[in-house]
Amino acid sequence: MSTVVMHNVVSVDGYIADHNDDVGPLFEWYFNGDHPLTPGEMDEPSQGGMRVSEASYNYVRPTWDAIGSMVIGRHLFDMTNGWEGRPPAGEHVVVVSHRPKPDGWRPEASYHFVDDVARAIAKAKELADGRTVALAAGDVGGQALALGLVDEVAMDVVPVVFGPGKRYFGSVDGQHLLEDPDVVIRGDRVLHLRYRVRR
Repeated sequence: MSTVVMHNVVSVDGYIADHNDDVGPLFEWYFNGDHPLTPGEMDEPSQGGMRVSEASYNYVRPTWDAIGSMVIGRHLFDMTNGWEGRPPAGEHVVVVSHRPKPDGWRPEASYHFVDDVARAIAKAKELADGRTVALAAGDVGGQALALGLVDEVAMDVVPVVFGPGKRYFGSVDGQHLLEDPDVVIRGDRVLHLRYRVRR
């Protein structure tokens, strides 16, 4: 059975971007090491490719390799143009949206548009076939957490304070208890944390 892991890079004060969707220094740790994250780049890394510290590589690479599907919101899909049909991890993407897939957009890509968070998680689990379902933090992630659909919360915490911005847990109301972190890894300019959601 698939594990649903809510994930994102986050500032110390809990933001995944500013109000203009600018991530500022949040992703700098993806480019400050000597271990290429892209498979096949170890011998001949591409110019500008993602290169992280050894500690981050040993955490991130197997985490990404375990992902079977992703669940994202329409806003992230629109901002990235769905990564041109090639998601950063996993083979399938489920987009939570009340609008359908754009006409003619990447018909070969395994992208599914669903208008309900619970149905999106169910579809992603089906597509993941027992592998991890990666759920983007933010509004969609917060809704899934409030519905009790999240198994784990993973945060790559970067030492920056944003002030205002877009919150990791979106606009979720109420308290939700997590277990003690079962993963704590210090990378270069990032702290990788992973918590199980208390049931």
